[in-house]
Amino acid sequence: MVSVSHGADKLGPYAGVPYDGADPRNVDLYLDCPKIYKDLPWDEEGIPESWKRTWFLRIKDLIDQHQPDFLYSDGSLPFQQWGLDMVTHYYNQNARQHHGRVEGVYTSKHPEDCAIGTCALDVERGVVQDIWPNPWQTDTCIGNWHYLKGATYKSPKMIIDLLVDIVSRNGNLLLNFPLPNSGMLDVEELKILAEITKWMATNGEAIYASRPWKIYGSGPSTQTASADAKFNEKNRKELSANDVRFTTKGKTLYAFTMGWPDKQAVIAPLATHGKYVAGKIRRVELLGHQGTLQWIQNEAGLEIQLPDDAPGKYAFAFKIEGLDLK
Repeated sequence: MVSVSHGADKLGPYAGVPYDGADPRNVDLYLDCPKIYKDLPWDEEGIPESWKRTWFLRIKDLIDQHQPDFLYSDGSLPFQQWGLDMVTHYYNQNARQHHGRVEGVYTSKHPEDCAIGTCALDVERGVVQDIWPNPWQTDTCIGNWHYLKGATYKSPKMIIDLLVDIVSRNGNLLLNFPLPNSGMLDVEELKILAEITKWMATNGEAIYASRPWKIYGSGPSTQTASADAKFNEKNRKELSANDVRFTTKGKTLYAFTMGWPDKQAVIAPLATHGKYVAGKIRRVELLGHQGTLQWIQNEAGLEIQLPDDAPGKYAFAFKIEGLDLK
């Protein structure tokens, strides 16, 4: 399928005359966008007030027409008062939609914009170092931001590990699947999406509407996130069965082992008399497994005897009830 910019009119006086995308002189516009992108200055110097006003009116029109639940800017909250007026209008409009309750989310990539609750922090292709007090977001892609034939994609395990790690730290994952010009995911992308969908069907209850626990996790890879969170995902080590991540929902604690342990899973932070544990565990389940589990809580942690067959391929969620999670 040929990109539109490389085609030509089929009718009329310019029928058969190639569009400018077919001209090699325009390669930097159509095929080498990163060059232009990197050469542009990353500041607001020299932008006239009239242009900022136009920007504000266009975003306001988008908000008024489509009432988005989520509004994302690829950078900071721009243009001083114009930006503040825009996000104010967005929240007010969203509150009118939801009977006085603001349910919309605006994100910024600058922590200072998010310090007073103006927006949620967005970390591009990275994971923050610890549990953040306010919800935040990672935006990343399974491969390149834009579709590229032959690109190497993240594996389903890598994506699911990333998701669980982010959620355990009070975050949200915004995941991009780049589309070819046909508008349909390619064969490899569909396989990845199917694996994620299958995993979520089993483990979604430990992800959706969950909250972080006292710690995000334990194990050898708890320090894989650097203090400078942006673009640190490429430096992450693969999580293993020895790595544990936690989420909560109501009075239920979920402990993920990031691989299938050998016969027994040991959740060390749930040791009796440990600094994180209050109350007594009374029930342990493995999501996706129909049978009962044999387990014991002792000074080494919560020790769980595993069934012969794993209920999946990737991170495994144990549903734990009885603890005081405060």
